[in-house]
Amino acid sequence: MSEPLGSEGTTRRLPVLDRTAEDDVPAPDPAPAPGSGRFWSARRVPAAVAALLLAALAGVLLYDIAAVRADRPPLRARRELARQLAERPLDDIWVLVGAGVAAALGLWLILLAVTPGLRDVLPMRRPHPDVRAGLHRGAAGLVLRDRAMEVAGVQSVHVRAGRRRADVRAVSHFRDLDDVRADLDAVLGDAVRGLGLARPPALSVRVRRHGRKG
Repeated sequence: MSEPLGSEGTTRRLPVLDRTAEDDVPAPDPAPAPGSGRFWSARRVPAAVAALLLAALAGVLLYDIAAVRADRPPLRARRELARQLAERPLDDIWVLVGAGVAAALGLWLILLAVTPGLRDVLPMRRPHPDVRAGLHRGAAGLVLRDRAMEVAGVQSVHVRAGRRRADVRAVSHFRDLDDVRADLDAVLGDAVRGLGLARPPALSVRVRRHGRKG
């Protein structure tokens, strides 16, 4: 090929770009945005049950107050409750049982209010503050299982993906067990990093030989 000519018929050398080894290094992944914690459950069923019970009790109490103001006798249930509270001592067994049930229900509601719930949803990294995603633990386990089945020598795999650890139990029908375990560690390590989780679970890999029957 001929070199390009300048304005006066002379040859002009094209600039040469120096390529260093640093140009081949891929850019690091962006740091996850803050707020990649667990998803919070709406707790619709406990909230609905508590709201219905409080509304029913409030309605009965307001009806009784209105009846008393209208010169009608109070409800028999309220009179019986007032009598029982006045006559029974504090160390009575039914008083203690009722207090224990009320305390247990209160602690249960407090626990539901301060815990996020949705343990089956694993939060993913947030490359952008406006984007938030989660991965179901079953889907994560299925991905790890499919990747483990690609390793030579693996006959079957059982994966239990948790929030902090992923337990992998593999059965090998040929190859050395140490070689299969080393390949599983490498393949599953890449698979866990590829899930894009905010807190990647630790791997626990066990490989055994298929037992013979009979």
